Amino acid sequence: METGKSKELFIRAQKTIPGGVNSPVRAFRSVGGTPLFIQKAKGSYLYDADGNKYIDYIASWGPMILGHAHEEVVRAIQERAANSTSFGAPTELEIEMAELITGMVPNVDLIRMVSSGTEACMSAVRLARGFTGRNKILKFEGHYHGHADSFLVKSGSGMATLKIQTVPGITPGVAEDTLTAAFNNLHAVEEQVKKYSGEIAAIIVEPVAGNMGCVPPEKGFLESLRALCDKENIILIFDEVMTGFRLAPGGAQEKLGIRADLVTYGKVIGGGMPVGAFGGRKEIMEHIAPLGKVYQAGTLSGNPIAMIAGITTLKILKENPSIYKELQEKTRYLQDGLEEVLHKKNFPFVINRFGSMISLHFTDYPVTDFESSSQSNMERFSQFFHGMLEQGIYLPPSAFESWFLNNAISTRDLDETIDAADQLSIS
Repeated sequence: METGKSKELFIRAQKTIPGGVNSPVRAFRSVGGTPLFIQKAKGSYLYDADGNKYIDYIASWGPMILGHAHEEVVRAIQERAANSTSFGAPTELEIEMAELITGMVPNVDLIRMVSSGTEACMSAVRLARGFTGRNKILKFEGHYHGHADSFLVKSGSGMATLKIQTVPGITPGVAEDTLTAAFNNLHAVEEQVKKYSGEIAAIIVEPVAGNMGCVPPEKGFLESLRALCDKENIILIFDEVMTGFRLAPGGAQEKLGIRADLVTYGKVIGGGMPVGAFGGRKEIMEHIAPLGKVYQAGTLSGNPIAMIAGITTLKILKENPSIYKELQEKTRYLQDGLEEVLHKKNFPFVINRFGSMISLHFTDYPVTDFESSSQSNMERFSQFFHGMLEQGIYLPPSAFESWFLNNAISTRDLDETIDAADQLSIS
């Protein structure tokens, strides 16, 4: 496979962009090699600068749930762009987006649009602190809620990929106000809540973790978190930047039957455009300015191009709920096929799956938290990644990232992926 053009572009990029990339995980640091520069995409396929074609299992890290360059979404963006790309003033599209979200998610009364998942999570935590009058938050090891200071304590995603344990620039005060516990370990949470009784404003959690691979919640864990937060007057925040509108029309809350106090969104709600949102119960959300004193603002929040892309995507999902069943069946088919061919190899592995999220871990043990995910054989994953890439299968370039299926993926694509894994010879 010829990748000379990508290599040239990477050399050029490093002269003006730190590390040659604008998001660290794109740099291929954990798997080695040169990142591919993508030129275009359509349906389930990516095409790089050298003209190579790949079956895509990243889906722009989740947003492209319908597939790349979906005709209705593209047409809506083109038509709206003719009216200008931004106004810095309210538009009817923002109302339509808010009505769609609150109509699809039963416990979100008010929603505020922002421009990224990081901004959404940062704002939700600030709101929780303002509402409760408390300073501390509790997050889970290996969960990634964006790159705001307090979220980079024992974080997953790119930090785990690059083996960054402490981040220069984060003050001791911020670190002291950020408590951590192992995911799926209720006892560890209870110990922190007991130790800092009356000081914790919020517990923020990825209901289905996607930043240390796909790690579903164990039975009863999230239910117990909900009960603990109710008992201790702690705000429960679901980070649904990945899972929102991907696992079900109502996201992980609907799929798991648990309601959070605040929820953050991104990815799918922008149809591939930069976007985020946070929302929740009316009595909490009314503390956001201009109704309350918890200040949050954004020049491009509710950008009309992002809004129309998201509205079009959400309407398609709302009108065609069978898409979720199709995605789940495709993901199960992929898991079954990979397990069948990998069992013939002479090494241990675990595949985690939830809805249309899936990840492969080379380990002897169940992957239920960050520690068990970190024990996976990273060198073997690197071999697997490059072996699949050579056969035209584009996977996340890190063992700490979930794969995301899009609904344009066909059974033929899945069979090609399974066959590619069968052909691999890795140690």
